[in-house]
Amino acid sequence: MVLFYRVLADIVVVVHASYVSFVVVGQLAILIGWLRRWGWVRNLPFRLAHLGAILVVVLEAWCGITCPLTTWERWLREQAGETTYEGDFIANWVHRVLFYHFPPWVFMVGYTAFGALVVLTFVLAPPRRKAASH
Repeated sequence: MVLFYRVLADIVVVVHASYVSFVVVGQLAILIGWLRRWGWVRNLPFRLAHLGAILVVVLEAWCGITCPLTTWERWLREQAGETTYEGDFIANWVHRVLFYHFPPWVFMVGYTAFGALVVLTFVLAPPRRKAASH
């Protein structure tokens, strides 16, 4: 059963990293696509999903809610007898990469600023609905 929980925890990490990548890489693609006039970056479903994804992160930060994926991964790691980390998913990885420990408000400001960038991009390079085909 330990292996089962460990594998599930690893799957949750992959899903979590994919979510973060969608938000970060998606925003980068939107900015580059806006400048290069790539039509696909104005795809309404993509843009709404992207906006919704960052808004969830910002709301969690403002409400002091630990991401459910982080909570679930920690629980699965505990069930597997592994050690867990403190803080949220992004804070943990930033700490590992940069060796800095920032207070939670720093991440809240960062998430909010990134969310504001997404909203600004949504306004400056608005998504478009496909033209109705006849």
